[in-house]
Amino acid sequence: MTFLLAPLVAWAIAQAAKLTLTSVRERRLNLRVLAVTGGMPSSHSAIVMGLTTAIGKHSGIASAPFAIALIFTFVVMYDAAGLRRAAGRQAEVLNRLVEDLVHMRGVQEARLRELLGHTPFEVLVGALIGLVVGLIL
Repeated sequence: MTFLLAPLVAWAIAQAAKLTLTSVRERRLNLRVLAVTGGMPSSHSAIVMGLTTAIGKHSGIASAPFAIALIFTFVVMYDAAGLRRAAGRQAEVLNRLVEDLVHMRGVQEARLRELLGHTPFEVLVGALIGLVVGLIL
């Protein structure tokens, strides 16, 4: 249970921070932010870093479970800041092209989701949340 508590608490803190920051910025309660990807901080980074830190704390940083968790953490954080972010940028370009088609020819298409990933800073903040929670618990 110890290995699950730190990542779940880190995830909950990141989600609460994301809800608070978004609601303050938009000046209204926006619960939808809890169900979408992206935003500040990265809850994906928080949960995997919380798990990795808990494993490192309890099993040791020279253990096989820690090595596996650390590699998993790097893959998740790279994906959050790299691949999904790039896909979001491509969606922005495609949405602009679709808007041009709507104006030129009246073609209607559904907009693609643009906020798919995180900035490196959002990933870093999420990772720091996971690290701190993992060390405390």
